[in-house]
Parts: sequence; structure tokens; C-alpha cells
Amino acid sequence: MAVRKKKKVAKTSSTKKKVAKKKVAKKKVAKKKVAKKKVAKKKVAKKKVAKKKVAKKAVKKKVQIAKKVIKKANSDKALFDTMLELTRVTSAEIPDDVQKVVLKALAREEKNTTAEYAMNIIQANIVLAKKKSQPICQDTGTIHIFVEHPVGLDQTKFRKITEKAIVKATQVGYLRQNSVDSLTGKNEGINIGPGHPDLHFKENPKRKSVKISMMLKGGGCENVGAQYSLPNTELGAGRDLDGVRKVILDAVQKAQGKGCGPGVLGICIGGDRGSGYKYSKEQLLRMLDDTNPHPDLKKLEKDIVETSNKLGIGPMGFGGKTTLLGCKIGVLNRLPASFFVSISYMCWAYRRKGIELSNKMEIKNWIY
Repeated sequence: MAVRKKKKVAKTSSTKKKVAKKKVAKKKVAKKKVAKKKVAKKKVAKKKVAKKKVAKKAVKKKVQIAKKVIKKANSDKALFDTMLELTRVTSAEIPDDVQKVVLKALAREEKNTTAEYAMNIIQANIVLAKKKSQPICQDTGTIHIFVEHPVGLDQTKFRKITEKAIVKATQVGYLRQNSVDSLTGKNEGINIGPGHPDLHFKENPKRKSVKISMMLKGGGCENVGAQYSLPNTELGAGRDLDGVRKVILDAVQKAQGKGCGPGVLGICIGGDRGSGYKYSKEQLLRMLDDTNPHPDLKKLEKDIVETSNKLGIGPMGFGGKTTLLGCKIGVLNRLPASFFVSISYMCWAYRRKGIELSNKMEIKNWIY
């Protein structure tokens, strides 16, 4: 009996051990399951965090893109408004440096003469145009725009926005419907077409902002522009500054009152036929009271004005003491076989304005 009891006890203890082992095994399995679940949860949590991060980045990118689009749109709108305002002011307001010279010319003319009468009308017209913000002259002319800019300006976009502003300026009356097809004579009424407006870009790595100069040049004064090739045997003009002087004065004499004088001359000595005319127009962007850095040209500019004003042509060709308001001369290299003198005549309605832009494409300050 004792042996049987011992066997039963042994069986019971081994059974207990097995049960205990099974329990331990189950606990281990349970722990593993819990651990796996925790790992799975952590992975899910990490994925959720990762997804949130991706979503945040996507939102951030969208916000950044939206901001860039808005900034670009605001910048484009600002440039449009800037070009529209520049056109309005250029068309309606004579620069201060020109106004001073006009007033001096008015004071110089003899009282109760046709010349004084003409200058008084010119001055009254200047004041009225500014007051009413209307074109100084019905011929609002060719639109010349010179853009000096730092590296990176989108010239194509700039041109498109400028053209839109020109169309708007024409619609609201800042400009006359002045640009026609040269073959058909058709006028689209928007002042846009091949070569109009006349836009020139110059990249300057040293510039931090965009500088824009606008000039409106009427047909009357453009028609009396001239280009001479030296030597000119008819005038006895050789290839020297004396020869240059002779052809300039000949151009003034021939213009008479047809250029709506008193006028201003922009002159280029040298270059070829195309570059010479372009550079002669650029001389008209200079201030009337500036001084040519080259002593010989400084002397020649002064001499041309003084001599022209003694010719008796006077305002609008009516006689008097004021035929020219100014003369500006520049020089370009030339070929040995060529010696051109290009002369651009600007009428008394000397419409040119310049501005510096801010980074937002708004007007930061006026140059003149």
C-alpha cells in the first residue's frame, strides 16, 4: 500500500510539474503575443507619425507653393500698376529739368512777339496737361522703354506685362491709338505690334534693383531726325569735330519749325546706321543740366545750342531766340570705312520719365 501511495504521489507531482510547465509556456506565449501586439502597435503608431509628418510636409509644400503663387501674382499685379502709372505720368508731365529750361526760354523771348506767344502757349499746355492728367500732345508717339536690371529678370514676362499695361493705358486715354500696320495702315487701337512698344533690356550684374526709363517720341520730331555720312563735300564737312558741328547745324537749319521746336538734340558720333540712331535716342535720357565728361564734347554741346539759338528760327519756326533747349552728344566706335553722325530731334513736349523699382516691383523712387 505504501508503494502505491508513493507512486500516486510521484504521478501527481509530475502531473503538477507538467501543468506548471504548460502554464509557464502559456505565459511565455501570452507575453510574446503581448510583446508582438506592442511592437505592432508601435509600428502602427510610427506609421501614423510618419504619415502625419508626410502630410504636414505636403501641407507645408502646398502652403509654400500657394505663397509663391500669391507672391508672384502680387508682383505681376504690382508691375502692371507700375507700368501703367509710369505711362500716365510720362504722357502728362514734363520732367522738372525740362520745365526749368522752358521757363528760361520764355523769359528770354522779347515781349509781345510771336515767339513769346508761342512759348506762353507751350507753358500753359504743360501746366494744363499736368493738372488734368492728360497727354501733353495728341501725338503720344513711339513708346521707347529702356530697362536696366540685375541678373535673373524674366524679360519675356516683363514684356507681356508691359504690353498689357500699354493696352490699358490706351483704353483709359493716357495714350492715343497711335500704332498702325505699316503695310495695311490698319489700326488695332491697342498700341501693340511689331516694334511697338520699343523695349530695350540691359543686364547689369552690379544693379540690385530694376531701373526703367520711358520716352514718348512724337512723329513730327522723329521726321526731322537726320543721319550724315562724313566726309560731306556739299557742306565742306570732314571727318572731325568741326565736320560733325557743320552737319548738326545743317540738320537744325533744315528742321525749321517742323519738329515742334524749341527742341532738344540727341546725337551719336560713330557706330553703324542702326546703333547710331539708337544711341542718339539714348542721349535724350540725359538730364538737360548735366555736363558731358569729355571736354571737347562739352564744348561742342554748348556751342550747338548757342549757335542754333542765333539762327532766328525760334519756337515752332515763328522766329525768336529759342530754337534749341539742349544738345546731348555721345560717341560709339566705328569702322574705318564709315563715319556716321546720327541726329535725333526731340520736340518741346519732351516726355521722358524714369523710376527705380522695389523688390515687390513697386515704384521706389522717381529718377526724373
